[in-house]
Amino acid sequence: MSQTSHAVLVLGATGGIGAALARTLVARGTRVFLSARGEERLAALAGELGAPHMAADLTDWTQIDAATDAAVAQLGALTGIANCVGSLLLKPAHLTKFDEFQHTIAQNLTTAFGTVRAAARVMSNGGSVVLCSTAAARIGLANHEAIAAAKGGVQGLVLSAAATYATRGLRVNAVAPGLVDTPLTVRITGSAPALQASQAMHALGRVGQPDDVAACMAWLLGPEAAWVTGQTYGVDGGLGTLRSK
Repeated sequence: MSQTSHAVLVLGATGGIGAALARTLVARGTRVFLSARGEERLAALAGELGAPHMAADLTDWTQIDAATDAAVAQLGALTGIANCVGSLLLKPAHLTKFDEFQHTIAQNLTTAFGTVRAAARVMSNGGSVVLCSTAAARIGLANHEAIAAAKGGVQGLVLSAAATYATRGLRVNAVAPGLVDTPLTVRITGSAPALQASQAMHALGRVGQPDDVAACMAWLLGPEAAWVTGQTYGVDGGLGTLRSK
C-alpha cells in the first residue's frame, strides 16, 4: 500500500506536536484531515498544507465523531487517527483545584477515549490509532500528579483497546514524550534556569523537539509498524528509564 493511499485524521493539529505530525505526514505523501479547537490557527495550518479541516472541541465526543465523519467524507476510508490533544498542569495534589483536575482529565484522557471510540466506529478493516502519554506516567516526577493520572489512564486505555480491537486489525499505540519545546511548555523552556534543569534530567542532555515525537507517531501510523500494537513508546531522551549522572 502506497503512502498516498493512507488517510489520517490528526486531532489537536494546531499544537506543537500535532502540527509537526501533520507536516511530516503530508511530506510523506499521506492525505490528512485536521481538527482542533481554534478556527483561525487551524485554517492557517490547513491552508499551508492544502488539507481539509474542521474546528471542534475535542473534549466533546459528539464533536470528535463529527470530525471523524467529516474526515471520512473528505478522504474516504481512514487508515489512521492520531490524538495530539493535551495540556500541562504542574501542581502538587493539595494545591490542585477540582476544575483544574477535571480540565486535565478532559483534555488528555477524555479526548483519548473519544478517539478510540471514533476509530472503532469507522475503521472496521484495520488501521492505526496513536495517542499521547507522557514520561511522567512512567516515573515519579514531583508536581505532576494530575497529568500523570490522566496520561496513566491513556496507557491503560492503549492496552485494553489494543486487545479488544486486534481481531479486526485495528492497532492502538501511544508515545510518551519527555519535555518537548512547544507553546504548551514555554513557561519551562522560556526560562533559562528551568530549561537547564530540565535538560539535565534527560540522559541525552536536551529537551525534545516536536519533530522528534512526530517521527515516531508517523511511523506508528504507517505500514512499517503493521505488527506493533498495545505499546507506549518513550520518545523522551531517556527521561523515563535512564539516569546518566
